[in-house]
Amino acid sequence: MDAQISSSVATGLSGRYARALFALAVEGKSLGAVEASLGTLTRTLAESTDFAALVSSPVVGRGAAGAAVAGVADNLGLDGLVKNFLGVLAGNRRLSLLPAIIRDFAALNAARKGEVTATVTAAHVLTDAQQAALAAKLKAGIGRDVALNVTVDPAILGGLVVRVGSRMIDSSLKTRLDMLGQALKA
Repeated sequence: MDAQISSSVATGLSGRYARALFALAVEGKSLGAVEASLGTLTRTLAESTDFAALVSSPVVGRGAAGAAVAGVADNLGLDGLVKNFLGVLAGNRRLSLLPAIIRDFAALNAARKGEVTATVTAAHVLTDAQQAALAAKLKAGIGRDVALNVTVDPAILGGLVVRVGSRMIDSSLKTRLDMLGQALKA
């Protein structure tokens, strides 16, 4: 992996963890399996409030967190490297960084493939077909392959917020209602 790409794509503490996981995945020729496991974790974080609470809770001790994430990893059928990585995060009390690490890993993988990463915020979980359609639309507009990093935020009520590089497209219902409220005040 090119050092220039990795240092500019993934920064901070989450970037260091993501670069370490990425390097191990490339070295072990398990990049696809790690990528799939991280996708499963992303969906689980979005769908399971218990797992999201475990990841974000500072109260859960190292041992309990390690045992819990090992159980979750086994239940989800995650790749061995990702399972071990989750154990390291739990042992270092860094589970709260997991969403940022997954985002940084995806950015590193996209840069390796020559893709651009689009950060998408949706009001609900997008189906695979919806993600494929969105990626195709963005590719047509940008002219490059697009890797999506999708997060769910019900607070936007509906629509999407898409960020690609320094450009942002906000078609969320919340923003439209805020704009309507401002127009009515004038």
